[in-house]
Amino acid sequence: MGHGTNRIEDMSSPNNETAANARETVVEIHSVCLPPKKTTFQKLKKRFGDVFFPDDPLERFRNQTWRNKVILGLQSLFPIFTWGSQYDLKLFRSDVISGLTIASLAIPQGISYAKLANLPPIVGLYSSFVPPLIYSVLGSSKHLAVGPVSIASLVMGSMLSESVSPTQDSILYLKLAFTSTFFAGLFQASLGLLRLGFVIDFLSKATLVGFTAGAAVIVSLQQLKGLLGIVHFTGKMQFVPVMSSVINTRSEWSWETIVMGLGFLIILLTTRHISMRKPKLFWISAASPLASVVISTFLVYLIRDKTHAISFIGHLPKGLNPPSVNMLYFSAAHLALAIKTGIITGILSLTEGIAVGRTFASLKNYQVNGNKEMMAIGFMNMAGSCTSCYVTTGSFSRSAVNVNAGARTAVSNIVMASAVLVTLLFLMPLFYYTPNLILAAIILTAVIGLIDYQAAYKLWKVDKFDFFTCMCSFFGVLFVSVPLGLAIAVGVSIIKILLHVTRPNTLEFGNIPGTQIYQSLKRYREASRVPGFLILAVESPLYFANCTYLQERILRWTREEENRIKENNDRNLKCIILDMTAVSSIDTSGIEAVFELRRRLEKQSLQLVLVNPVGSVMEKLHKSKIIESLGLSGLYLTVGEAVSDLSSTWKAHGQP
Repeated sequence: MGHGTNRIEDMSSPNNETAANARETVVEIHSVCLPPKKTTFQKLKKRFGDVFFPDDPLERFRNQTWRNKVILGLQSLFPIFTWGSQYDLKLFRSDVISGLTIASLAIPQGISYAKLANLPPIVGLYSSFVPPLIYSVLGSSKHLAVGPVSIASLVMGSMLSESVSPTQDSILYLKLAFTSTFFAGLFQASLGLLRLGFVIDFLSKATLVGFTAGAAVIVSLQQLKGLLGIVHFTGKMQFVPVMSSVINTRSEWSWETIVMGLGFLIILLTTRHISMRKPKLFWISAASPLASVVISTFLVYLIRDKTHAISFIGHLPKGLNPPSVNMLYFSAAHLALAIKTGIITGILSLTEGIAVGRTFASLKNYQVNGNKEMMAIGFMNMAGSCTSCYVTTGSFSRSAVNVNAGARTAVSNIVMASAVLVTLLFLMPLFYYTPNLILAAIILTAVIGLIDYQAAYKLWKVDKFDFFTCMCSFFGVLFVSVPLGLAIAVGVSIIKILLHVTRPNTLEFGNIPGTQIYQSLKRYREASRVPGFLILAVESPLYFANCTYLQERILRWTREEENRIKENNDRNLKCIILDMTAVSSIDTSGIEAVFELRRRLEKQSLQLVLVNPVGSVMEKLHKSKIIESLGLSGLYLTVGEAVSDLSSTWKAHGQP
């Protein structure tokens, strides 16, 4: 190895105390860094378990009797068995209060969101009855309030209405809605059963912030139809067509509808503001939608003979959810549309439901099992598609009310479903004169909180690329379409991942004077270069996608350092130290790149030293014989040890 070979041979001499110490150090490093030997099957088993079973679900079954195993199995499949045996009257009292409270919010929201999905209003109430019952048995969250949500309703309505008219072909549209719900549930349950929840992680925080804000703006603009009393309104969801439709239909605007709609909108926004400022008054915001429905319905009933400008819901059928298995539509003509709509709405509703569940679980100091949540939400949507329901999930607004109302268990969902049942059986005629304007006002009040400008500002301050992703999602939804806007944002996020993977960060380290600490020269002004050394750190795994780039980047660092040395007449460069602390894994391409890097540096009479490779990386480097090729002083545990030992060796050999 040229100069390096002679030095290593000298170090092997027993007369050289420094060399002997170095040899002992290397031997110790080898013994410490190499992990215990495992068979290929053991390695694959561990890797499979880490990826798909990070929580090790079988651990609790070990060393248990058969009776306990059966009980634990039931608790694992049906979380209700976990807390059901300790349920008492005190808990029930709290759940009844919270259940009735969220029912007062769920009933008007259910009707409103169904219209947002271009579905009959009664379907929204059906969707607030069966899914909560199923979730209360299968779900692991104590506070998640289940029902229709605005984003999933908007996406389903926009995607289906692009191909099928909800007014001209209402039966086919309804069939496709139920079929999409079935595929959404099937997709969600499959993710849980196969433990593939990491799929939804591709929807980053930045993507969701932009998408949710864009969808909220579109939802709000769509409500202008109800607030202005417009009869002929565009079915498109983009910003330009919606605003054009609003302007071109000015002759249809109804001043009675505008006055009443704005009046109730102001009331709803005021109550929402009061509840946000004073959380103890949450019941004001929770009760205001139902109270507004009752008051507006009574007002329309009183003036029904004096004006026909205010449109209202009309007849809603009484009775329980009718079966809809026969309406599931698997014809080839529209099957692709149903599957695509189901997958997209399924991902969005699953993301929202799990995020909401985990948020309130952390506030109440308990855990939510992500895979159980996926299966619970999936099974309730599959069952819902057979009982005249469309896509449902956990709602943030209703869950927040549920928590503030004192919910203790998932029984609050059962109470809410019971209140909806009473409504379906006995109270449907009372909604006949409910004006469409109040539904529009309720939706506006609910979605306005989805525009999180503070989160967008934080993205701008912290990560400009995340902010760019957020804006792509926002403007994509606003000006292109809801599904394409989401696809654009996911695409940008994937590009970001690829950039990080293929172009990882590389840092030049320096020593903080008076210490053995080595940190980035750019981040720490007090850090200084060590003469004769170029210390680099790689902040990424080393594999086929980035090994060529990293090799070229390190060689460029070397050339730049040598040019700097010539300009400043500093001490000659002798050693390249590569800190591998952050290299979590390496493949054969990465190993070959290290071999090639060592070979190219040797031609320049430069030594390559590796510092602190992690266990799995160390094992592969050892098996590939690269450790032996680096020599006795080619591997160290810390940068400080490498600099100190190599500097002592150079001095011992009279090298400058």
